[in-house]
Amino acid sequence: MKKFWLTLLALLGVVVIGLFGAGMYFYHVAVVPGPKNFISNQSALKPSDPLYQQKKWFRDAKKRHWYETTADGLKLDADYIPAAHKTNKTAVIAHGFMSRKEEMGAYAAMFHQLGYNVLLPDNRGHGASQGNVIGFGWLDRRDYLQWAREVVQKNGHNSEIVMFGISMGAAGMVMASGEQQLPQIKAYAVDSPYTSVEDEITYEAKQQYNLPKYPLVPITSLVTKVRAGYSFGEASAVKQVKQNHKPIYFVTGTGDTFVPHYMTKKLYQAAHSPKEMWLVPGAAHVMSFSKEPVAYQQHIKQFLAKYVQ
Repeated sequence: MKKFWLTLLALLGVVVIGLFGAGMYFYHVAVVPGPKNFISNQSALKPSDPLYQQKKWFRDAKKRHWYETTADGLKLDADYIPAAHKTNKTAVIAHGFMSRKEEMGAYAAMFHQLGYNVLLPDNRGHGASQGNVIGFGWLDRRDYLQWAREVVQKNGHNSEIVMFGISMGAAGMVMASGEQQLPQIKAYAVDSPYTSVEDEITYEAKQQYNLPKYPLVPITSLVTKVRAGYSFGEASAVKQVKQNHKPIYFVTGTGDTFVPHYMTKKLYQAAHSPKEMWLVPGAAHVMSFSKEPVAYQQHIKQFLAKYVQ
């Protein structure tokens, strides 16, 4: 009998060690910054790109560097481009997972054409900003609000600020919307946000590795809580948007297989503030602007015109 229990304990130990090792592996895949084989960031300018002119404008535009230091001591980097004509309108533009501010040039050009100053931060752990972990929007939500405070400090208390993001940046902006708001923040606009980090990690585990949620997602979440300071479950855009009182615009593509459009629909349904949603037929992940560049800008313009003067 003693031998049986010893064998059982040994087997349990092997299982626990194996699960912990798997959790550490997926923590590094998902939460540690670095190249990811399941995403590709293509920065090269191609004349065939429907957004070529916008991206070229951003590449050539003269930029100012802004910096902020987070509450936990990280130095974050951003590019600022003033509007062609002096204005109190500024758009804070957030990029996606393992992307960087330079890849948000088309959106910067869109807001610039709409008469806005534009501020494009690099998220913590991305681009020129410091950080050893990916915040998945949850750690970034307060950074975005701090950037908004920086806009007010530099551009004046009469600033009118729009908070915009795509993918992870969109989820982070939705998460930010549930925090205490500056009066200068007039509206949010988000493209392809996920409902929570837990939902997105669970979805990708199935898509990329054909793995169920249990037990690896909770174990990886525990590792993330210990090493990065947050769990997947607490990082919920759904819970945050329920606390939001600012107008919010949602857009997503029905052909999105990275952050499925049902997540955006769930967020829209959970929001209680003034809201609108546009589902772009057939558009893949954050490709709605490329698929419908004229309509995309017009939708954003019409929504924001109700709240930003």
